[in-house]
Amino acid sequence: MTLITRTIAQLVDMSGAIYKGEHRDRIIKGVKTDSRAEAGELFVPLSGERFDGHQFIQQAIETGAKAALWKKGVAVPEELADFPLLYVRDPLAALQKLAMSYRSELFTRVVAITGSNGKTTTKDMTAALLGTAYKVSKTAGNLNNHIGLPLTILALEEDTDVAVVELGMSGFGEIELLTKIAQPDVAVITNIGDAHLLQLGSRRGIAQAKLEIVQGLGDEGVFLYNGDEPLLEEEMAKLLIPSTIEKKTFGLQEKHVWSAANIELDPFQSSFDVLYLGKSCSVGQQQIMIPGRHNVSNALAAIAVARLFGVSAEQIKEGFKAMQLTGMRIAPAKAYNGATLLNDAYNANPTAMKAAIDLVASLSGFRKKWVVLADMLELGPDEIQLHREMGEYADATKVDAVITCGPLGKHISEGAAASFNDSEQRSHFDTKEELIAWLLPRVMPEDLVLVKGSRGMKMEQVVEALEKG
Repeated sequence: MTLITRTIAQLVDMSGAIYKGEHRDRIIKGVKTDSRAEAGELFVPLSGERFDGHQFIQQAIETGAKAALWKKGVAVPEELADFPLLYVRDPLAALQKLAMSYRSELFTRVVAITGSNGKTTTKDMTAALLGTAYKVSKTAGNLNNHIGLPLTILALEEDTDVAVVELGMSGFGEIELLTKIAQPDVAVITNIGDAHLLQLGSRRGIAQAKLEIVQGLGDEGVFLYNGDEPLLEEEMAKLLIPSTIEKKTFGLQEKHVWSAANIELDPFQSSFDVLYLGKSCSVGQQQIMIPGRHNVSNALAAIAVARLFGVSAEQIKEGFKAMQLTGMRIAPAKAYNGATLLNDAYNANPTAMKAAIDLVASLSGFRKKWVVLADMLELGPDEIQLHREMGEYADATKVDAVITCGPLGKHISEGAAASFNDSEQRSHFDTKEELIAWLLPRVMPEDLVLVKGSRGMKMEQVVEALEKG
């Protein structure tokens, strides 16, 4: 059986809706929140500040919807007199309750992953490894919020063995809601960075918010977390975590349950030996087609999950070879003239940007190593200082040139002034167009160029321009 397939009567019970019409035995297959519903689906009219989904009901019916949730108190058009409307107080809350009910009925095991950085990459890796032995589904793209997660759960086929889901957040309480919907068997925290400092105030606050994931774990669940982050240990000590929940660490230090040795990096891949309790183990040497020590840490999290599910060392190797990563996360590419590009333009915060700079520092064999950096958004009142510190961090021992863009990127450039005074080594531009025009003729075939900035900066346009020439 495919994605959620239930009668209207069953959907009423699962969502807490009220329905007094006919067609209670009508089969509904699938759920949509936009008017492009397909044949047989349930339409959920969500509302925001500038839109009301109820206004699109007719379009949803025309494209195939066979029933809809409907908020009590919203006027019903005459033409919907005979259409199955399931009345609820809040369509979004009903969607979430429906997903929670469906999850409870499934035999599917769930791996839930959160973290300031690396959660999407870790999700992709974990799904790839588990996919060598099980029927696996994973969060599409970054549908990881209070709407995307319920839709992900409701789209699961009932014979799915494992679902790997990503939990995102911007404030307190959001992970708590998501983890209670997902009801994970395994919960993973990739790291604690600086994302959402504006909303959460401090890295300690971020750790507290991420640790909400444990609240959805069953008593026999497994909690995997990055042991290189001391704040997690400190904040965990304040929580009442049932003793039956198994806790395991991963990270780059040998003291963790899962760690790595003999790490070797180049612009296109990373290789490392996997250690279990500080010693060589059957998993052996692994190779991932993505660079960076931080991605080795992400890979260790995926390996830890895979081993919990009994995936063999050979299957892990196969999974890493076959994995498909969501784009713009240190994606290697080639410029028009053969120069090596690292497209890390999906998002940025100080922790992730430092990791990217460290990667560039670890690579050798290039004529010149450029870092092209733009604004890091949502960092709160200390944003100027955090950007200036990033420029100081990207010093002459790590990179050869710091090129910046955007109003906050200017402060990165100011911080880099201690290491670079020549305009060929440190230049700032107000627009991407100016930056591209300046950079294109200067990048040589033997160069390495890292491009990074927050999603709102759309720095992939720089990569695209370098690819086309």
